[in-house]
Amino acid sequence: MLDALETAFVAFGNWAWGTHLLVLLVGGGLFFALYSGFRPYRHIRHSVSILTGRYDDPDAPGDLNHFQALSSALAATVGMGNISGVAIAIAMGGPGALFWMWVSAFVGMATKFYTCTLAVMYRGPDSLGHIQGGPMYVIREALGKRWMPMAYFFALCGLIGCTPMFQANQLTQIIRDQILVPNGLATAGASFTTDALTGLVLVGVVSLVIFGGIRRIGTVAAKLVPLMVVLYSGAVVAILMSNWTAIPSHLWLIVSDAFTGQAVAGGAVGEVIRTGIRRAAFSNEAGIGTEALAHGAARTREPVREGLVAMLEPVIDTLIVCTMTGLAIIITGAYLTPGLDGVSLTVHAFSLGLPGSIGTWVLMLCVLIFSITTMFTYSYYGTKCLGFLIGAERQHLYNYFYVFSIWFGAVASINAVISLVDGAFAMMAIPTMTSAILLSPKVREAMTDYFARLKSA
Repeated sequence: MLDALETAFVAFGNWAWGTHLLVLLVGGGLFFALYSGFRPYRHIRHSVSILTGRYDDPDAPGDLNHFQALSSALAATVGMGNISGVAIAIAMGGPGALFWMWVSAFVGMATKFYTCTLAVMYRGPDSLGHIQGGPMYVIREALGKRWMPMAYFFALCGLIGCTPMFQANQLTQIIRDQILVPNGLATAGASFTTDALTGLVLVGVVSLVIFGGIRRIGTVAAKLVPLMVVLYSGAVVAILMSNWTAIPSHLWLIVSDAFTGQAVAGGAVGEVIRTGIRRAAFSNEAGIGTEALAHGAARTREPVREGLVAMLEPVIDTLIVCTMTGLAIIITGAYLTPGLDGVSLTVHAFSLGLPGSIGTWVLMLCVLIFSITTMFTYSYYGTKCLGFLIGAERQHLYNYFYVFSIWFGAVASINAVISLVDGAFAMMAIPTMTSAILLSPKVREAMTDYFARLKSA
């Protein structure tokens, strides 16, 4: 029964991430970049300035300031996708998959600008009268009743896509393999009892935060996200610096393998592209719609301003953090070790790149923080989806399903978990990208007005 279920999940994930979705995400992102005249890209310095609090308005509608909104979104995007997601991409598609993650991130910057600008531009009231943002509210407020089935479809898929099953699965794996088994507390290989107990502990920790709502999530994320990025980046930089002479040749390997697909996967270029884009979307979530759920809660009256903040996420998440992870895996030669994927492959790279057991323990701490903060933020996304479907007064019920999904992710196989979540993400991208393309003239109009006012200020 379980094997049949896993087979069905894998088939669903592969079907969902067909050529049609790759064209929608990458083609849509390229359209946004060209349609905007690349103007948002030229204002990255202003994006950083917004984060300093210079433009914060405490009287504006919303729950989070710009920095907290970015931190909450990064708490979800800078997570296990950066540690084990990259490893999965390289294991499946070879070093060249990293190149296509870069391409996806570059066009994803424009996608985030458009989707998150719209999330603030077309916020709407929930059933309790509270102002909310996200693709389903954009569709309802801007496109009207005719498009409501698409809004409901997004929210329905979000109930699965916004679960933390992947994070729970990978965190459970590293706890079992690096702590419990070496100390004789568990036997090698997956154990339902051991994983189930670990899952219950995770449920308890996450519950302490998520039942406190978005303000508590934003406060905790704003403290933990910068810490985890600095710690993880420092460890990877140490690995790269100890192998700095090999960096140029391995960068060339990434680029050349992107068009041959022969280094590891041995397959067609199309599969390498598919793998890279699929893992990049899982990592930075550009075009999926989850990013718009977080930025829709920003305290601002300037939609374009929040769009500019949001476009920094693919830079931080994919172009910086994922690149460092990928280079560490490739330069140490860890990706050539057979039988390793996911977090185990990254652990092996850290153990090869840093002396003694330092690498393993640093990565374990990073995995813990990455996973937990992602679990905090995803709960908020899911409650908003359920609130849209059955009413905000009952949206808290999602948290009970959410904590169960943590336990399920801990005991399920990695193939089943990642395929199910990937498939749900793919379905969420369809209404998100469709609505953003239809409303792109509204964003360009607002962008032109904002930059004109900024220039004359």
